[in-house]
Amino acid sequence: MTDRRARFLEVLGITHEWLPRGLPPLAAEAAPLAEPMEPMEAVEAVEALAVAPVEAMAPLRDDPAVSVPQAVLPPARLPQAAGTGMEAATPAVADMAAARPPAPSAMPPHAQVPVPARQAVATQGEADGALSARAAGIASLDWPALEAQVSGCTACKLCSTRTQTVFGVGDPQADWMLVGEAPGENEDKQGEPFVGQAGKLLDNMLGSLGLARGNRVFIANVLKCRPPGNRNPEPEEVVQCEPFLKRQIALIRPRLIVVLGRFAAQSLLRTTTPISKLRGTVHSYEGIPVVVTYHPAYLLRTPADKARAWDDLCLAREVHDRAGAEA
Repeated sequence: MTDRRARFLEVLGITHEWLPRGLPPLAAEAAPLAEPMEPMEAVEAVEALAVAPVEAMAPLRDDPAVSVPQAVLPPARLPQAAGTGMEAATPAVADMAAARPPAPSAMPPHAQVPVPARQAVATQGEADGALSARAAGIASLDWPALEAQVSGCTACKLCSTRTQTVFGVGDPQADWMLVGEAPGENEDKQGEPFVGQAGKLLDNMLGSLGLARGNRVFIANVLKCRPPGNRNPEPEEVVQCEPFLKRQIALIRPRLIVVLGRFAAQSLLRTTTPISKLRGTVHSYEGIPVVVTYHPAYLLRTPADKARAWDDLCLAREVHDRAGAEA
């Protein structure tokens, strides 16, 4: 036996080497490790390889003069075989296969749903139930109680960044109801919707129809709190605030709703249609006719669309007058 081979066997923890029968010693040393062995010899050899520490192989891996066959690095220790033949290992392998978990298709339907997923479904169901109960409570409020609940609302995170809520302004028995998106910085400070330059333009638009703020008109927003930085409202914020607007509309019962701006129109009408395609058509919300036009802040930035906004107001006046005649 060569020194290199003896070193290799020593690292593996093999104190005796089994040689194929019928070969002279010199030929046996040259034979590869994969030469056939007697069954029991093979089992013992594999067990000896399996218990060899992995760290002990490191010197041989780094030694270019030593070639380590991949067969000596088994993925795991083989089960203890009983008897004297290789067939004795078969029951152990079968036991390992039987211990494997069943395939997903073999599991009962309820077991195929992960526990966290079932918990998430239950949590969502509880949240939906709480939201429905809250909406039902708001739907029963009268005007003073509704205003008080809006003032103290903490249903979403906007309550932590607002200066004050913006309930709305105008006649609680108005024929016209104007709905915008959300309060801006000035509205948050003053507690009234559509103030500042956009508010002045809106007042001029109402004046062109013979209307005035507070006279047969009520102005509100989809949200009652200002989103930080005047960002777009988030879906959760709209969901929490929508019952307030819905109750305002139900109590006022206006003849017409004029929606100002893309976001308010898409929220109220539950659509993703662009405002350019929503304009010029009479829509409906809870049986009340709805006309869509541009937001006054947009018109300040895009004066060329003021003519289109005037067309929308003329359509709104026609719808209002027709609703009044039918009433």
